[in-house]
Amino acid sequence: MSKSLEILSKYWGYDGFRGKQEDIINSAIYGHDTLALLPTGGGKSICYQIAGLAREGICIVVSPLIALMQDQVDNLKARGIKAKAIISGMSKREIDITLDNAKFGGLNFLYVSPERLKSKLFLTRFQQMNVSLIAIDEAHCISQWGHDFRPSYREIAKIREYHPNVPMMALTATATPEVKEDIITQLGLRNLKYFEGSFTRDNISYEIYKSENKLKDLLALVDKFKGHTGIIYCQTRKDCKHIAKLLLSYKHLVGIYHGGMDGDKRNESLQAWLSNHIRIMVATNAFGMGIDKPDVRFVAHYQIPNSIEAYFQEAGRAGRDGKKSRTFALYEDEDLLLMRKQLEQQFPPIDDVKLMYRAVCNFLKIAIGSGKDETYPFDLREFASKFKLNVVEAYNALKILELNDDIVLNEAIHHPTRLKFVISNAGAYSFQIKHDNYSGLITWLSRSYAGIFSEFATIREKDLSKRLRITEKELDRQLKFLENNGVVEIQWRSDLPQISFTHERLPDDYLRIKKEAYQNRKDIAFNKLKAMTELLKTTRCRTQFILAYFGQSSEACGTCDVCRSEANSEYTHEQLKAAILDLLNNGHLSLDQLKSELNIRDKKQLTRVVDHLLDEEIIHYNVANNLLLLN
Repeated sequence: MSKSLEILSKYWGYDGFRGKQEDIINSAIYGHDTLALLPTGGGKSICYQIAGLAREGICIVVSPLIALMQDQVDNLKARGIKAKAIISGMSKREIDITLDNAKFGGLNFLYVSPERLKSKLFLTRFQQMNVSLIAIDEAHCISQWGHDFRPSYREIAKIREYHPNVPMMALTATATPEVKEDIITQLGLRNLKYFEGSFTRDNISYEIYKSENKLKDLLALVDKFKGHTGIIYCQTRKDCKHIAKLLLSYKHLVGIYHGGMDGDKRNESLQAWLSNHIRIMVATNAFGMGIDKPDVRFVAHYQIPNSIEAYFQEAGRAGRDGKKSRTFALYEDEDLLLMRKQLEQQFPPIDDVKLMYRAVCNFLKIAIGSGKDETYPFDLREFASKFKLNVVEAYNALKILELNDDIVLNEAIHHPTRLKFVISNAGAYSFQIKHDNYSGLITWLSRSYAGIFSEFATIREKDLSKRLRITEKELDRQLKFLENNGVVEIQWRSDLPQISFTHERLPDDYLRIKKEAYQNRKDIAFNKLKAMTELLKTTRCRTQFILAYFGQSSEACGTCDVCRSEANSEYTHEQLKAAILDLLNNGHLSLDQLKSELNIRDKKQLTRVVDHLLDEEIIHYNVANNLLLLN
């Protein structure tokens, strides 16, 4: 048995790999730089995790999302593998302890954000580590052509100078040919082995329907899956709540998940869905990476995302167990106008972005020349209220500042309270004797959390107060007393997003918004929206269209709405297009006249082809006479 198979069996309990996993793992084990493009659900994380364990030393994993890092660390720990993440909000002391553990061999995996790679504290320790592998998750973030560009990903290649012989593995689920080339160039991958899994998911249908009443059509679709697990994606929190209430009124078991919920409620909703206490999750795209439930029978998009990458990732959460599953997307003409308007709003005027930078610095009380590498909890609604700003406009301006590499806006995520003793065991005992009222708390903490005198432990106030038989308010008071008296160091729980500053605050006139952070990104975003719109209106097999976008090809799937429509019609879409043009060449006809002349049973097929001809400006519509004409 190979080393990689031994590790797979020992820690994951599987007796074999899927697809190209073993080849990818062995490529890294034998020292090759490796680029792996595997679709959502293709098992990317297991590739670098097994390769990291097989090589001697610590695997450094660069990941863009705190939630994703925490999820991966928890999964590894549950398997008995030593892993930690350095995330924003940690104290310098805790970061110091974690880096020491990594330096002296106490960890198998260390997860870090790309921004962390630039800090002197990290780089000093990184040089001293025995590094086995550098893994870059969500590698498409390095490319300006990618849909989640992060400027800090461009810094990753620089750390190789400290460990030039350590292989690098880059992984992503969504990369066009342009993005693949950019990943290789920006990371400086050498001695490269490239692996690309097929994006074809034979058990999934990609169905997109133009609707005259989305709510009615959504209810009809969901009714077909009563008792089965599904996800419904919405673009706004308001729509999430509205759809969830509607489905509940029809006796569906429904939960809700969006970025505006506090961490406990989000986790409670997620666990209820994972354990099948609720069947349908209505969510924004906050319900994303790390969500891996195998028996999702349908994914529905009540609103369309503005890129094929996002649509493909979200739809790909269906059918991970390999069983037949369906994905549905519904749209109205008004949705396309709204998508374009929302995209315009994502790029506010540059002067407004500069004013936002000044306002944020003032709000957080950051003086000119200070703030570098500092992280602050950030209540966006309180900020917008104080400065009388629109919340959405403020958020969009902050995202531009992030693209400009001025700040990092970390997602809202639940950070539980974490603490460690800053005095010795003997010192804690001495403090107990002098302060008998705190004896119970100190005793419980010191006995219940192994290593709490050397590293931070996570506590749950609700559980701890029950065990000590005191109120949460009293527990909070006691903890603050210990903190104020230098007994413990505490990182208090928070559900707020966080802002990290990548450089010192600049004087107002010194801030420059780079072209690549604004105009280039705007152009790319609108090109992606154009491709998404073409997918909505194509007369080609949806699977073929999506795969062609990612540089792959396939036979017609036979399961998408386009293929189903053709199977139930006397015409293929190409034949119908030719027949329509032939009829219009001899005169002007209405849609109903075309349907009658062609003897078509499926009016949706006719409407789809006519819409396509209109979009391509091959024909046009005379509103006054309700007639279709050749251009």
